[in-house]
Amino acid sequence: MNDSPGRTPSGRDRARANSSGGPGWGQAGGGWGNNPWRPAVPPAPQPGVIPLRPLSVGEILDGAFTTARKYWRTALGVSLTVAVATQAVRTVVTGLWFRDLVDLSALRDQETASLDELVEALKQALGGLAAASLIGLIGSIIAAAMLTVVVSRAVLGRPAPAGETWAAARPRLLSMTGLFCLVTLLITGSFAVGLVPGLALVAAGNESGGVALTALGGLAGMAAAAWLWIRYSLAAPALILEKQGVIAAMRRSGKLVSGSWWRIFGIQLLATLLVFVVSAIVEIPAGVIELIMNGGSPDTVPVTWPSLIISGISATISSALTLPITAGVTALLYMDQRIRRESLDLELARAAGQGNE
Repeated sequence: MNDSPGRTPSGRDRARANSSGGPGWGQAGGGWGNNPWRPAVPPAPQPGVIPLRPLSVGEILDGAFTTARKYWRTALGVSLTVAVATQAVRTVVTGLWFRDLVDLSALRDQETASLDELVEALKQALGGLAAASLIGLIGSIIAAAMLTVVVSRAVLGRPAPAGETWAAARPRLLSMTGLFCLVTLLITGSFAVGLVPGLALVAAGNESGGVALTALGGLAGMAAAAWLWIRYSLAAPALILEKQGVIAAMRRSGKLVSGSWWRIFGIQLLATLLVFVVSAIVEIPAGVIELIMNGGSPDTVPVTWPSLIISGISATISSALTLPITAGVTALLYMDQRIRRESLDLELARAAGQGNE
């Protein structure tokens, strides 16, 4: 660590200093071989849910859970409100869209079905999925924007009332919509491009070679989609907290992720697995109830209003619990990368000190 006067220590310097921990070997205050000329490194300040220094994986996850627990009124209020609103609309849309699903499922029992019937069934299924996905996307955009603001306040130890959170996030919602749509298009497009050569070969009549090429192209498309997902995973916090435009936020995310792709991928994957486990635990009772309603047979899944309502309630609870986790991990990863590369911790410490004056 360079102690020359007039030089601001970098994030990497502070990471090495903070990793030394408390008094020990070669430090003042403990152990043999103490160096009286080397002062002990003070612990990093922690005005909020995380210490202001480079974070470990556990600290990022703990910070996300601590934010949801400590500021539960705003965090859970935002996620629950968004989940209830979006899931209610999705339930109604699904129920109305698939009210004739019993007739459509009868196509499976027919030895021959006309092309018009198959096309109509496919259009109905895809239309319902598209409508439900669009409603879910709108809810995700609002939740991500507001919860990112909550996390940014929690890092400074400041509460974020729902009214202030909405006021801070609302001007960025249109840009967030563009960002989500563009990133989703890039990710799905990269996967689809990987399938095109194999599907074209199948269409040309070479089914065996086409299937093999489709499988390889699918793997390549998945790899490209994963790379894009992580590269632009920090764009939303950059757009909200730095008030960047859509393209500028994507470039900003790419710059922050550069050189740390595998680390960020591992943390995001771990957070995704945690969210999956929480969702599965919440939705198990709903699945058991639906199974009982279907007479114990998993093969018959009628779309009825009672089953839709039960599924909607479990999905609402699952979303309300998991949205703060995903938004918290992403926002804290963004701050951690800026601490490591841009000494954001110094700026945060000053902001926290000014807020406490």
